[in-house]
Amino acid sequence: MKTEKELPEFDDVEAVKFIQKFVQKDNKKFTDEDIEYILDVIFDYCDSQGLIKEDSAEEAEIDEAAMLDFIMKTIKKEQIVKLTEEDVELILEGEFEYGKSIGIYKEME
Repeated sequence: MKTEKELPEFDDVEAVKFIQKFVQKDNKKFTDEDIEYILDVIFDYCDSQGLIKEDSAEEAEIDEAAMLDFIMKTIKKEQIVKLTEEDVELILEGEFEYGKSIGIYKEME
């Protein structure tokens, strides 16, 4: 019997599938590599802000505007993907919806 609440696990493969379905509602299609890249940059942002703590269920607020700015600067600097700010916002929405679906994120009240 477990006494601690099990932490939800973020599965990159499932996240990419979920986001691909999510973006199709806007008639968008990105490569899996584009989405994986954005997920990696999101992780880098959260890590740089001290938002990632192993085995912790502590809630944290994410500054969405700062995260978007960080992602766009990273894209411009690294030039690995060619995505617009609108594209990135849509992928971020999909990532948020995936996180809500597995219990990592919740809507702010």
